[in-house]
Amino acid sequence: MINTLKDCITNKNTSYTPIWFMRQAGRYLPEFREIRKKNPDFIKLCLNPNLVNEITLQPLKRFDFDAAIIFSDILMLPYGLDQKVEFKKNFGPILGQLDLNKISKVKEIDFVEKIKQVYEAIKDVSNNDILKNKNTIGFVGAPWTILVYMINQQSPKKQLKKDFFENKDLINNVLLIIEKFLKIHIKNQIDNGANVIQIFDSWAGLLEEKDLPHYIYNPTLNLVKFVQSLNTPVICFPRNIKDYKKYSDFIKPDAICIDYEVDPVKIEKEINIPIQGGMDPKVLLTDRETLKKEAKRYLDIFKDHPYIFNLGHGVLPETDPGMMDYLVKTVKDY
Repeated sequence: MINTLKDCITNKNTSYTPIWFMRQAGRYLPEFREIRKKNPDFIKLCLNPNLVNEITLQPLKRFDFDAAIIFSDILMLPYGLDQKVEFKKNFGPILGQLDLNKISKVKEIDFVEKIKQVYEAIKDVSNNDILKNKNTIGFVGAPWTILVYMINQQSPKKQLKKDFFENKDLINNVLLIIEKFLKIHIKNQIDNGANVIQIFDSWAGLLEEKDLPHYIYNPTLNLVKFVQSLNTPVICFPRNIKDYKKYSDFIKPDAICIDYEVDPVKIEKEINIPIQGGMDPKVLLTDRETLKKEAKRYLDIFKDHPYIFNLGHGVLPETDPGMMDYLVKTVKDY
C-alpha cells in the first residue's frame, strides 16, 4: 500500500506522517519571487494556468512534500461573483462595495467561465508526474470568512466594521449565495483532479460563542457534507476558534487543522479524527536545533494518532528554504 496524505485521512493511518505546508508555494522561495516581480497583478497571476502550475510545483521540486496545494486564493469566490477584488502591496486584499442585486444575478456558467483558469491549472498540476503517489489539494474559504471579506471589504485584523451585523437580511442572503457558489467551486476543483479539499476559516476566532451555529457550524457543515458526498476527504481549519472539539464534533470533517495557539497534548486526547498542523511558523526562523526539537515534540505527541505534519499557519516570507529542507527531512526520518 502506498502511504499518502489521503490514506492518512481516510484510513486513519498512523504508520506514516504525511507533510505539506500552507503557503508552501510562496514568497520564501526565490523562484517564486522572480515570477511575482514580473506579475504584479495577483488576480491575473492566479488566472494564468501555466504560471499557477509552475508555482504550485516549485516546492515539490525542492522538498519531499506529500501534496501540492493549488496556488490560488480564497477570494477567487467573490471575484467570480463580480465583486471587485484587488491586492494592495503591504496591505492585503481590498474589495469593492457589495452589490446584492448584482451578485444575486450571477449564473453558474458565468461564475465558472470567469475563474475557469483555476480549474485548468488544477488539471495540469494533478496530471504532472511529480505528483505520482501524491495528492492535489484544492481549497476554499469557509462561508463565514468569505462573508467577512465581502462585507468588510478588507481583512478585519482584530475586529469587524462597527455596522457589520446591522443588515441581517443582507448577511443571510449573501451567506446563501456564498454557500451555493462554494459548492460549485469545490465540485469544479474535484472534477479537475483535486483529491483532498481544505476549508479555511481564517476569521473563525472573531465570533462569540452564541453566533457560531448560525455563521460557522451550520454553513460549514453543509459544505463538509457536500465534499464528502463527492467521495473526497475534507480538512477544516477554523483558525483561532475557541473550542476545536465542539467544532469538530458538530461539523465532522475528515481531518482538523489546528493553529499554533492550540495545546497539542490536550487536543490529541480530545479529538479522535486525524489532526493536522500546529507548529508555529516562527520556529522555522530560529536555528536547526530548536526546529528539530519542536518538530519532534509534535511528532512524539501524535505518534499514535493519525497526524499530518503542517504548521499552525502559512509559511512566513522570511523563512530560509534551507530550514524548510531540514524540517521536511526531520519529519521524514522520524
